Amino acid sequence: MSEIPAKATESEDPSDGARAEAAGGFAVAGATGGAMSDAMTEPRGDARTEPTNTPWGGAPSGPSGDARPRAAGTSTDTGTGAGAGTDSGTGADTGTGTDLGADMDQATAVPPGEPHAASRAASHVEPYGEPPGEPLGDTMWQSSPPGSIYDYIKVASFSIGADGLVDQWSLRAEQLFGISAERALGMDPIEAFFEPDQRERGQRKMAEILDGREWTGVVPFRVPATGDGEPGEEGLAEVYVMPTTTEDGERAAVCIVVDVRTLRSIETDLAASQAIFGQSPFGFLLIDTDLRVRRANKQFASVFGGNVESHRGRTVHDYLPRSEAERVAATLRRVLETGDSITDMHVTGFIPGSDERRHWSVNLYRVHSGSGRPIGIAWLGTDITSRRAAAREAAAARRNLALLNEAGARIGNSLDLETTARELLDVVVPGFCDLATVDLYQGLLAGDETPRALADGSAELRRVAFASAVSDAPFIGGPAPVAVGAVHHYAFNSPCADALRTARPQQVPAEDGGLIQSTLAVPMVAHDTVVGLAQFSRTKGSEPFGDRDRALAVELAARAAVCIDNARLYRREHERALILQRSLLPPGDPEASGLDIACRYLPGNAATEVGGDWFDVIELPGHRTALVVGDVMGRGLRAAVAMGELRTAVRTLALLDLEPAEVLSALDEIARGLGTPGGVQQATRAARQPRDADLSEVYLATCVYAVYDSVTRRCTFANAGHLPPVLVEPGESALMLDVPPGMPLGVGGEPFEEVEVELPEGALLALYTDGLVESRDHPLDEGLQAFVGALTDPSRPLEDVCDHVLNTLDTHHGEDDIALLMARVQGLPADSVGDWTLPREPRSVGRAREYARTQLTAWDLEPLVDTTELLVSELVTNALRYGEGEIRLRLLLDRTLVCEVWDAGLVQPRRRRARDTDEGGRGLQLVGLLSAAWGSRRTPAGKTVWFELPLPDGGTPLTDPAEALLSLF
Repeated sequence: MSEIPAKATESEDPSDGARAEAAGGFAVAGATGGAMSDAMTEPRGDARTEPTNTPWGGAPSGPSGDARPRAAGTSTDTGTGAGAGTDSGTGADTGTGTDLGADMDQATAVPPGEPHAASRAASHVEPYGEPPGEPLGDTMWQSSPPGSIYDYIKVASFSIGADGLVDQWSLRAEQLFGISAERALGMDPIEAFFEPDQRERGQRKMAEILDGREWTGVVPFRVPATGDGEPGEEGLAEVYVMPTTTEDGERAAVCIVVDVRTLRSIETDLAASQAIFGQSPFGFLLIDTDLRVRRANKQFASVFGGNVESHRGRTVHDYLPRSEAERVAATLRRVLETGDSITDMHVTGFIPGSDERRHWSVNLYRVHSGSGRPIGIAWLGTDITSRRAAAREAAAARRNLALLNEAGARIGNSLDLETTARELLDVVVPGFCDLATVDLYQGLLAGDETPRALADGSAELRRVAFASAVSDAPFIGGPAPVAVGAVHHYAFNSPCADALRTARPQQVPAEDGGLIQSTLAVPMVAHDTVVGLAQFSRTKGSEPFGDRDRALAVELAARAAVCIDNARLYRREHERALILQRSLLPPGDPEASGLDIACRYLPGNAATEVGGDWFDVIELPGHRTALVVGDVMGRGLRAAVAMGELRTAVRTLALLDLEPAEVLSALDEIARGLGTPGGVQQATRAARQPRDADLSEVYLATCVYAVYDSVTRRCTFANAGHLPPVLVEPGESALMLDVPPGMPLGVGGEPFEEVEVELPEGALLALYTDGLVESRDHPLDEGLQAFVGALTDPSRPLEDVCDHVLNTLDTHHGEDDIALLMARVQGLPADSVGDWTLPREPRSVGRAREYARTQLTAWDLEPLVDTTELLVSELVTNALRYGEGEIRLRLLLDRTLVCEVWDAGLVQPRRRRARDTDEGGRGLQLVGLLSAAWGSRRTPAGKTVWFELPLPDGGTPLTDPAEALLSLF
């Protein structure tokens, strides 16, 4: 907005020149003191004011003309130009202030008495709105350049006519006061802007001004009310009034107004900006559009050296490495072009006199002039080196905690030594190191508690695990590779041996030319015992191991060592339990009269404890066989021991030739007494008393007990909570026998039932444990159906049938032990059995001897005739003397010769030693001397006394009866 100068002529009063010069001085002060003005355009009108030397803010000048003489070329000329062009439109583009000053210097060089150049220029200015920068007379009027002080301060002008009313109103006045020119023209400024109590004084001042006196001062004002009655805003203005004369010679005045509040706000902003810039604890830079430093604060200079002025004109290449400087320069250009600010940009570099890498966090934003033109970039930098170091420390701590957490979750999931060692390496490679190995003492792996040479660290070790994130091949220049599974040892004076000897981690020096730059040898200590050594290596290019890494490696090795030691102890217990269990199972392939036997036993894998599964084949008198399969609930050595006790009890009860139900009842009492210190009776008494059961001391087991008679081919079953037997008859499908399950052994209180089944010749009988038909992935019903379906061809060799069943079913789960007992029925032929009934009379003894002689002769067993006759005579005689009812004689030929004498008496014969003077009582002694075995058993109709003789095959010599008789005396 251009100024509208007063239309006046030069004053005839000698003091008018001084007043005009004072008016020019006011314009200079307004321009320089405010330091910020809107851009200047060409003035219009023909004001002929002369510049004076009156200072800004001075008291009103009187007619005495006491203004001091001025020198040509001073700033008053510049002030004249500024005063003449105060009201200028914003955004005009002209030359710099220096050029304008030069023009004003030329304007001041005029002869005395001639009109001033400013007056001449004012009389030749173009009308408002015409293009700026055109030559007017001998002066070039230009608008102010961008970034001028007039972009910031509010300056306006208006003129007052001889009647004291406004006759000229500039556009800047419209913006400052908010009153249009149409409304302002003809307005009394005193009445319009002054408060009522100030108007009288204002009228006096106006009279003085129109009398030719200039005046300057700070005046409060109020904008006139609008048409709707709203009161106007209050303000504070600094006014410079310059008396002039009109073309008619009447007194007038030109008023230049500056908004004081805007000036004070600018002063406050400048002071605050200076304080922020100068006192900021952060590095502060102002970078121009050429990306050069225009201003730096003291903090920045204190870091990069020198004083503040020495950094002027530098670029980022003077402070940062080349690659980093290129990146930062590209960012500066992007900020300058787009105006997008950058927050927390990390910059890395060095400071003078130090090789330490420093880090800064830089914020960048574009800076604009008052007209909105970009003039540069503000750089605010903060040193975050220590913060980044702390962040790295925190990140390392978090990484270590995460690694320990992962180690806790992944290491020790298996009770296998090699698997546990590999789990450790899976955790540390590549998250912690690039190469890792685990060596364990060979003696500990073999089961020794204290391996030899453990004290000096030179004992033999076995490499159990190796992992590499770089390559599986050995590193060039590294130690000689040791294959996984190989046994080796470390030299006594080596760091690894020292680590084993002292149980402390050691740093292994890297060899020249190799890829390994840092190695930690960490002993694996569990329960104050060194079980092995873990080595962690990092290749060149990785960060070397520090103290925190050393502590982490020790913790990881300790955790793995505990798991490995637990796995070692478990392996030892598992092996011992397995040895115990296998020692209690039947050795080799069992044999039985009238049965073809095949069996399989598969222990669980190393991850599961040994179970209590067992089976047994017990030969009974009379070519009978007891088949037993059982399963003790529980695992480990405790279950194996309980299984051994129950198996021994079963064999003992079977030798008593009890019925299957009686055997299970007695076995139930024994199982109940296993967990009680006082035995069976104590357990029985405790069962009658109410108490909280301690389940850890309760032994439960399932068992199926079957007795097969090869003569009659009948089998009697009794079941104590076990899975049902499976029978496959020739030409038929397999079926599960309906045997009442009963309660498991150890529960007590319930009787057991028997089921007798006649087995056809060639039938297949299968007894098994639940590990064969049940697993985590296959329910019991599904497994039973699969087992029955696998028995499709029972005519195959029995060993092949067993293998087929194990290969068909899911027997590799390893969750439980598996016991399988299969028997094919092969009854005694009728010609191998001799059976006679004898009346109860003395002649029956002779008939018995005759029957025996005849049968043995038919069997081609003449060597046994004499002994058999003698023993048969003794048993039949005892039956006549001590027994009851009819006497039955039976001879059975299979792998041995068995003779049985039956009667209805219930009294069991009891062997005793006869005295030398006794005439009798030596019959049973004679039976014991001449037979391989003898005994008696109860039957449903009485008792049976039997003896057994080996067949004369040349392997077992026969006892001479004469010598046996003589040995009795």
